[in-house]
Amino acid sequence: MRGTLFILGLIALGVALQKGIIDIPRHWKPWAPLYVDDPITPVTQLKLKRLNDDRAACLAALDTVPEDELRYTPLADYTPTASCPLTNVVRMQSSSVRFNQSFVASCPLALAWVMYERHALQPAAQAIMGSRVDQVNHVGSFACRNVYGRDIGRRSEHATADALDVVGFQFEDGRQISLINDWDDAGNAGKFLRAARDGACDTFGNVLGPDYNAAHADHFHLGMRGFRLCR
Repeated sequence: MRGTLFILGLIALGVALQKGIIDIPRHWKPWAPLYVDDPITPVTQLKLKRLNDDRAACLAALDTVPEDELRYTPLADYTPTASCPLTNVVRMQSSSVRFNQSFVASCPLALAWVMYERHALQPAAQAIMGSRVDQVNHVGSFACRNVYGRDIGRRSEHATADALDVVGFQFEDGRQISLINDWDDAGNAGKFLRAARDGACDTFGNVLGPDYNAAHADHFHLGMRGFRLCR
């Protein structure tokens, strides 16, 4: 009896959705296009993963950002290093922040970064540091190698430009903080870095930092594999 009622309930829900009786907000619809400024929900990462093989939809999502708030260049598929072809990639030049250098990123990684920046990074900077982030310092996104540079094993996310390693931040008021110097700070610098780490978990598939292992003592690894791995 309960099983029958459950099935009938699902049918009724499907009919209500189809006829528009129940309206689900766009940011909760897995099938709806992704807009950068839509609220982050558990569906957001599913939408990002769906864009891995949909260049047009991914670029369309990036283009929901005003032109003066994002500078990027779509790149044709190419193979910069033998055995590490890059597909569906862009070159990130600037957003609401400057970067110490531009970087190549898979389109979903670029999109995840922009959403993270707008929904988590800048709000945390203003709330904790009293100043917006002006520049993000990183040590790269693409490297044709296996995980931890091992001779054998699976490829790193960096081999497909699906991860960015961030080492520090500079704020509009001139202050600078880095993971290697400030992760253990008992004041606002340490508080901000932890908020920056935690906020990244809503858009990136995996976020690894100093609490993960010694190899990440000086940077955040922001990658697209997995789902809400946050350490």
